[in-house]
Amino acid sequence: MNFIIWIVVGGLLGWVASMIMRTDAQQGMLLNIVVGIVGALLGGWLLAPLFGTGTINQNDFSISSLLVSLLGAVILLAIVNLVRRGTPR
Repeated sequence: MNFIIWIVVGGLLGWVASMIMRTDAQQGMLLNIVVGIVGALLGGWLLAPLFGTGTINQNDFSISSLLVSLLGAVILLAIVNLVRRGTPR
């Protein structure tokens, strides 16, 4: 059951992050899910200790954990844009 929740919430977070970074037209549903889950891992590694919260990957479904996971996904997309184009959006 946890895996299904990760896919649904990760997909939503990846989609919102791609809307923020204006890369939504380049990504499909599968890539949004990957960005959401990997972004949550990145946010858990970088941001969760700073904010003192968990992420969706740590079974913490609070508003703060969703925001940390979203920020991680946005950071991931910024890194991908930086590597691809040489400039973050």
